[in-house]
Amino acid sequence: MEFLQKIRQVSFPRRSDRLFFLCGVIMFISEIWKQITLTFVLGGGRYNWWYFPFQLCSIPMYLLLLYPWLRQKVARRILLTFLMSYTLLGGISVFADPSGLHYPLVSLTVHSYLWHILLILIGILSALVYFRCAHEKALRAFAGSTGLYLFCCVLAELFNLSFDRFGTINMFYINPGYQMQQIIFSDLSVRIGNTPAILLYMVSTILGAFFLFLIWQFIFLLLGRS
Repeated sequence: MEFLQKIRQVSFPRRSDRLFFLCGVIMFISEIWKQITLTFVLGGGRYNWWYFPFQLCSIPMYLLLLYPWLRQKVARRILLTFLMSYTLLGGISVFADPSGLHYPLVSLTVHSYLWHILLILIGILSALVYFRCAHEKALRAFAGSTGLYLFCCVLAELFNLSFDRFGTINMFYINPGYQMQQIIFSDLSVRIGNTPAILLYMVSTILGAFFLFLIWQFIFLLLGRS
């Protein structure tokens, strides 16, 4: 297939580095605008910790800024796997209940929709880069990306417990002090308890990312035979 031949011939490591970094810069600048708008336009000068930028859908911003400076293949493979599985999952799953994307200001709502659409595109691009230069040792790479996810969960919980006294904060939606709000799991929390629902949510996130990872591996297998 001519399209696949072009993919294999593109110098992805160099071009993708620039594109990833550009996306990271755009996301970072737009996040600063969002925080300023939320604080001074909607918040009257008071910061709302609920919007602290450390959700699953915020992590790609940091990873994209970091990725071009990493030269270790193992680290790059882990980040690519995270972007094409966990990031893609975050971008897709939010549209199952898009109510969280809506803000009192239209500009913020548009920003939120564009952000998550960009996450989906980044997930796809990451898979293309992965297919081109880093698709060996796949399960080990996914294990590393899952370790990264769990590490972010630990950091999120530290943020939750550290900044909770300053206002409402629920990073990664795993603050045990707040009722689980994610679709389906909010109902489960009523039946099985909040903490078990949070743990089940984390496990489900890993399983969902793994499912996407397996889909990509199947696609890579088909493309490799083309």
